[in-house]
Amino acid sequence: MLDPIAQFFQRIFAAIGRGVGLVVGWILWPFLTVANWYRARGWIIKGPIGIGLIVLFGLYAYFIWQTQVWSGFNPDYVNSYNLGERKQDAGATSSGAASTTTAAGEVAEPEPKTCVRSAIVDVTADLIDHNVNQNAWISSMLLYKLGLFGLDWDKTPWFDNKASFQRGVNQAVRRTAVELVDSLGRVRGTSGINADLQKARGNLQFDEETWYFGSDSVLPKTPTPNYYRTAMVDLRKFNTSLEACDAIFDGRSDNLIEFLDRISNDIGSTSDIIRKQSEFQNGGWFDTRADDRFWFAYGQLYGYYGILSAAGADFDAVIKARGIEPLWSATISHLRSALRIQPAIISNGREDGWIMPTHLATMGFYILRVRSNLVEMRDVLAR
Repeated sequence: MLDPIAQFFQRIFAAIGRGVGLVVGWILWPFLTVANWYRARGWIIKGPIGIGLIVLFGLYAYFIWQTQVWSGFNPDYVNSYNLGERKQDAGATSSGAASTTTAAGEVAEPEPKTCVRSAIVDVTADLIDHNVNQNAWISSMLLYKLGLFGLDWDKTPWFDNKASFQRGVNQAVRRTAVELVDSLGRVRGTSGINADLQKARGNLQFDEETWYFGSDSVLPKTPTPNYYRTAMVDLRKFNTSLEACDAIFDGRSDNLIEFLDRISNDIGSTSDIIRKQSEFQNGGWFDTRADDRFWFAYGQLYGYYGILSAAGADFDAVIKARGIEPLWSATISHLRSALRIQPAIISNGREDGWIMPTHLATMGFYILRVRSNLVEMRDVLAR
């Protein structure tokens, strides 16, 4: 009695098995054809092709390793700077005295004059170091540029999270470099632009995807990471000059207002991108661009977590004088809370979904909290 039912299910599973076999065979057919052709060739042909395949395998192994291993990643990296122990603002004279005359009439040698380094510049330079020295810069790697059989890695679920994270950090670094040149590193209207900061800003504006060669020229190029490394060196040169009191850090409240404005606008733009992705592309686990948006925003907040923490030390006198310490601490706390969200798989589901959560909406929530605090602090400082 049950035999017809059993035979029915057997036929169904057999059909499914044949279908899977056909799909696998269709996928493997080009590779099997090439393998058979390769086995029939002589060693004169096999040798160079084999060496090329070994090199290609090595490149892919290196590429996969670099995209999956995040060296130096630490959401609590700000703690290593001990910013709470800073007693003076950036650019303030920390030591040194004028020459004095002793009782015997001798002139005593003055102590060398030193000034306080900028924590913002130190953190910015270290973020660049994390992006291009502690890790390979993914966006300009050859295999990342080639994609998956010509399909951009950003449009796939694989191997693009670290690249998006690095670009997010780089966005925060670029924005900060612009503000250092335009306002923080000079007295506006009365001093020239600092040459080291100017060079750093120019190098950081270089595109993120240049490899040694490109389709637009047969001549070799300087790859993107080299420009960023040069910018890092220039930023550290500025801080060395500042420590020797040969450079300027203008820690006025109007400069802080402008800095907060720029950061607020920057993360506001990211919030809008996340909103559009969350509202119009909510495909749950099947939205292949959700991870790019999430990790870009994560990297941006990762960068601003350190930069704003450093700004709290560089502008400590202004923050205390205007009574925005509670707001500032809350902003830093919100940034750190956002960095606790580290899902293994990014889902862009419905906000009321229970099978496929919405990580993008959660990230967008933290961005809006940070931005709201930045706007409120800006308003208080402007009164």
